Amino acid sequence: MTMPTSFRDDTNLTGRILIAMPGMEDPRFARAVVLVCAHSDEGAMGLILNRAMPDVSFSDLLEQLEIKTEDGLTPVEVRFGGPVEPARGFVLHLLPEDDEEPEDGVLRISPRLAMTTSRDILVDIAHGDGPEAAVLALGYAGWGPGQLEDEMAANGWLTGESGEELIFAPADSPKWDIALKAQGIDPSTLSTMSGRA
Repeated sequence: MTMPTSFRDDTNLTGRILIAMPGMEDPRFARAVVLVCAHSDEGAMGLILNRAMPDVSFSDLLEQLEIKTEDGLTPVEVRFGGPVEPARGFVLHLLPEDDEEPEDGVLRISPRLAMTTSRDILVDIAHGDGPEAAVLALGYAGWGPGQLEDEMAANGWLTGESGEELIFAPADSPKWDIALKAQGIDPSTLSTMSGRA
């Protein structure tokens, strides 16, 4: 998928979040908060930010991948990123402040936020040389050309600004409420509405 020329193009949702409306018909996305990692006329790709995978630990995944860890490894949150390719891992992470051009295989989402599927970042994290903040998502959410726009027009999603605190916070359950409040919306008021325009 091609990257946008600008992170702030109003028609391009790359780097923004999608907040599922109460009328969301797909149960996999009920109360979901999704970070849009890439969006173009070819479609969109995103990662769900608020679906923990309590039965999967980062250390277990590293062991399965035969990556040795250093003592005192800071655990990385593992989340269900979406229903597409659920066995594939995606690492959302912060780039260094002075990073002008990320390495090959790294998709820049915003000036400081990036995503990669590279095993190398897992090795770096395991050895204590990883990024300032990271989260691992298994699977992703995908939309074909015009599909996301149609869902938004049907009042399935509300868009908003993302933030590092929301993306990397370890507590998943309050993220939907937090994301709505950040847009100036009281979740208790919204939940009484049908979710249809």
